[in-house]
Amino acid sequence: ASAAHSEAANLQGFAHWLRIQSQEEYGHAMRIFDFVLDRGGRVELKPIQGPPTSWESPLAMFEAVLAHEQHVTRLIHQLAAQARSENDYPTEVFLQWFVNEQVEEEKQSDQIVQKLRQVGNVPGGIYWIDQELAHRKED
Repeated sequence: ASAAHSEAANLQGFAHWLRIQSQEEYGHAMRIFDFVLDRGGRVELKPIQGPPTSWESPLAMFEAVLAHEQHVTRLIHQLAAQARSENDYPTEVFLQWFVNEQVEEEKQSDQIVQKLRQVGNVPGGIYWIDQELAHRKED
């Protein structure tokens, strides 16, 4: 939704960054999906609430991205703590990758938030950040 919003706002660099981020998150979900199956578990996919579809500014959008990453970090930490308390060592080790990954996820989002705060809503500043985000490479 944020990539579509960015495209509609003529911010192709933001959209590019967010599309790559979305693909990365899908990869993370599949990693968990496969792990559950490898451990003999059953995957149940349930409906989730859709994301917001518009924001008042690029800053508001990336503040929401950062808040979501922080929420995901808390959930991963809770799962890791539960795995540890249940002596489920394979799951604890598996989740450690996600614990480390979330440090990078939050850092990237926070850096964009900080840059957007520095430039405010000055069109030239937003344009500069948009151009920078357009150079993100797929991992």
